[in-house]
Amino acid sequence: MPKLQERPTTPASETLVTIQPRLSNSATTMPDALEGIQKMLVAVQKGGLSPNIVALTHMRASQINGCSSCIEGTIKHARRSGELDDRLLAVAAWHESSRFTAAERAALALTESMTRLSDREDAVPDEVWRAAAEHFDERELAALVLHVALVNLFNRLNVTTRQPAGEW
Repeated sequence: MPKLQERPTTPASETLVTIQPRLSNSATTMPDALEGIQKMLVAVQKGGLSPNIVALTHMRASQINGCSSCIEGTIKHARRSGELDDRLLAVAAWHESSRFTAAERAALALTESMTRLSDREDAVPDEVWRAAAEHFDERELAALVLHVALVNLFNRLNVTTRQPAGEW
């Protein structure tokens, strides 16, 4: 499948909407917070997750939370690590797609449950946890849980303060 191209220009009849941030990036405004976040990111990177799992789960949580900044950033980082556009586009409908491995599907299911905590009485059902545990060891599971929690943190910060995509 050919790579999707970014739209080079906007026709004169169309005007792009400029998103104005409400606040500078919260993490950079508070260096102590940024330091803690960076330490968690390093810990997650040492957890043994594949770059594909990291990208796909980051994309899915960001889609659910409507974080355009994280979606754009994920696309750029995922492409650099070799992820394919067709898989990135299919993440939104991963339940019905045959483009993902059993491990990726388990990670995506856990990501959805963690991101949508209030959607059901049993926020992270045992079957979702068991499926993830079948594919990831304890260290990888810990990294996955921390990663999804961090993505949700980034999404909430960016959406709340209206951080525009591409501004990092």
